[in-house]
Amino acid sequence: VACRVLKLSAQGYYKWLRDPVSQRDWDDAHVIEAMRQIHENDPTLGYRFIADELADAGIAASENRVWRLAKVAGLQASHHRRRGKGNKPGPAVHDDLLGVTDDKGRVTHDFITAATEPNQVWLTDITEHWTGEGKLYLCAVKDCCSNKIVGYSIDSRMKSELAAAALRNAIALRAPAGTIVHSDRGSQAVFKQSMQQRLVVLSVAVRRRLLRGFASPGFLGAGY
Repeated sequence: VACRVLKLSAQGYYKWLRDPVSQRDWDDAHVIEAMRQIHENDPTLGYRFIADELADAGIAASENRVWRLAKVAGLQASHHRRRGKGNKPGPAVHDDLLGVTDDKGRVTHDFITAATEPNQVWLTDITEHWTGEGKLYLCAVKDCCSNKIVGYSIDSRMKSELAAAALRNAIALRAPAGTIVHSDRGSQAVFKQSMQQRLVVLSVAVRRRLLRGFASPGFLGAGY
């Protein structure tokens, strides 16, 4: 009688009695819990980036599945509100060692005169390139004095590891001491403490023009 009232099949009801929670449901619950932890650590990540983080943690979940579970769990990427005209950005995460403030409070940078020798000042930039197999992201590190690329990394996803790998490459090739690494703020500018200690100084500009970028004044041209 209950099945007829609820418009349920008797076969489906007895199947539910035998196995009220399927293995797929259990698996989805574990994936959702991992997604919640990733979302709490960085609420700006969308489902594609969450899928990448899950893969890095050894959890197998396709982008389509992560998208579906994100809707079930109500997880949405939060975006920074656009600044209105006349508003100033908040304080940088580190002292801007290369910035010069004029009488109107505007911060400018003169990277040409800031570096008189190699490995004194490095700039970073990210750009994207389309290939026959899809989009690739390139992060490069440029020496201000020699104007040469001293390190780089390439990946199909723009994650924090992309920037960290480029700096590790530059450090391994140049073994710098006291180098200032300058970049605009972005979620990719995530450095391990050990890397900061090896570089000694990290300078991050106060601009927010590139929301998810990791770029200095566009030395790669089409900075992302």
